Amino acid sequence: MILPIYIYGQPVLRKESEDITPDYPDLQQLIADMYETLTQSDGIGLAAPQIGKAIRLVVIDLTPLADDLPEYKDFRHVFINPHIVEYDDTHTSTSEEGCLSLPGIHENVTRPTRIHVRYQDEQFQEHDEWVEGYLARVMQHEFDHLDATMFIDRIGPLRKQLIKNKLRALTQGRYRCSYRTKPVKR
Repeated sequence: MILPIYIYGQPVLRKESEDITPDYPDLQQLIADMYETLTQSDGIGLAAPQIGKAIRLVVIDLTPLADDLPEYKDFRHVFINPHIVEYDDTHTSTSEEGCLSLPGIHENVTRPTRIHVRYQDEQFQEHDEWVEGYLARVMQHEFDHLDATMFIDRIGPLRKQLIKNKLRALTQGRYRCSYRTKPVKR
């Protein structure tokens, strides 16, 4: 089932997410629905708060980028209870980011190119690894959602001032996008 994407201004996007256990109700169906929603909205990552659930669950599908980044040809992955343990600030990169919860807004964000993460997969097997490159950027963006942070929180004050009217428009339901959304109730 395709779920609505919660738009900027929805309180769940600013709520700290909680870890889940293997007995979380209908988890496999939720994961399937998140993948279907992600595909339908032409995204590459989706965090549970973006569909209204304050739980530590993320799906990432980098297969649409395979033409430009062949190393991600079959990369579809579920991250349960993910946490960034350490940032390697030795190297950073700046790249444009967008977000399904912020339709029409794209800004340059500087992030470390390498991170140490811990998470569980769909079978709740533990993983502890260093991740780098584009995947590290996507993970940081999506995992930020779990900590009540959005990419616009990582831009400078001048850029934030310049997009203030766009953000206000989102909270007022004045936006267009091709996927199903849940705007802020007025």
